[in-house]
Amino acid sequence: MYKYSKDGISVLSVLDARRAKKSGLFPVKIQVIHNRRQKYYSTGQELSKEDWANLAESKSRRLTEARSNIENSFSIIKGQVEALAERGDFAFDLLSVRLGRCSTATVNAAIKAKTEELKRNGQAGTYRSYHALLTAVEEFAGKDIPFSAVTVDWLNRCGRFWTGQKKSKSTLSVYFKMLKAIMNRAKADGIIKEAHFPFGRNRFEIPSAEGRKLALTLEQIKRLVTYTDGREETELYRDMWFFSYLCNGINFRDMLYLTYGNIVGGEICFVRAKTMNTSKQVRTIRAVLTPEMRKIMDRWGNPDDGNPGTLIFKFATGKEDGFATKHLVDTVIQKCNKVLGRIAEAVGLPPVTTYSARHSFATVLKRSGTNISYISESLGHSNLAITENYLASFERDERMRNAQLLTKFD
Repeated sequence: MYKYSKDGISVLSVLDARRAKKSGLFPVKIQVIHNRRQKYYSTGQELSKEDWANLAESKSRRLTEARSNIENSFSIIKGQVEALAERGDFAFDLLSVRLGRCSTATVNAAIKAKTEELKRNGQAGTYRSYHALLTAVEEFAGKDIPFSAVTVDWLNRCGRFWTGQKKSKSTLSVYFKMLKAIMNRAKADGIIKEAHFPFGRNRFEIPSAEGRKLALTLEQIKRLVTYTDGREETELYRDMWFFSYLCNGINFRDMLYLTYGNIVGGEICFVRAKTMNTSKQVRTIRAVLTPEMRKIMDRWGNPDDGNPGTLIFKFATGKEDGFATKHLVDTVIQKCNKVLGRIAEAVGLPPVTTYSARHSFATVLKRSGTNISYISESLGHSNLAITENYLASFERDERMRNAQLLTKFD
């Protein structure tokens, strides 16, 4: 009777004639179909097959009221389906949450719906983070957590529980940020009201992650990148770290998927995969292709065959899906970090990781007097505040050293 179809999702009113009620009538339901899956939602109406056949044209008061109620149920479900379709994250669990069905309108269901959305989009890293959040939340509060249970007190107790499990401040910060995103969506969907939203000023404030002092000085970088023990593996991963450092601190995900088409006018131009789907404004990062970078490409890279789609480095094929990409990048980072740890121990450096390259790029420029706006643009940050916060811990180190100079009388 009522039908709607868009973006591979269909909504229609149907008479469920599979089994009659005790009254001899059949329930009228709203059927939603997506990816060959279907779910039925009750309208509260029951009709005979004859009444259903005559419903559209009937002018009887009884059938007119039934038609109005069915149309109302159809419109509500259609509206929620349209909203999810426009966001590009339709899932049956999420639809149930939005419709406020008591059996599924839980924090657990909302997190599961988010993981399904991320899995469909191939966002492997974020998918794993939300999957870990679900496990952590259920360890604390079980598998059926109503949104109403998530209060300031609940969040504080949750934090103490996770701390007792030896989870780091960084992990807690990430978990709470994801929980906040889930609660924000619940608020937008009308499941909770603003007054019951537990995050924010004078409510629950997400703890700051521990600052990691990962930047190296120029002298330390020289010791790292000139070290060799004669092993090809050592020199490969040493050079990959150096390339990352020289290429504006590019992360390994972006670096492993650079192509020769990214080289424009003597610069490597790329967009961070991390922000490609989350930022309103796509920012192109430009890094000068130095002789040192060319040397690394010549030694470890694929030959430039004139095809702009050819990957610069040999680790990936470019045909990996999101989850295969995540596995590949994690594997390369693990191997690189193992080699970096070996080099750091050999030359007397503090612990070094692949992420140290990004921090080192930023702080070497900062300590050399480079304008912070240039550093921010080079890192691909959306605003200066992010860059200032990024550099804050290293600036504190500098202030502490300078303070000690004030009383260095000898």
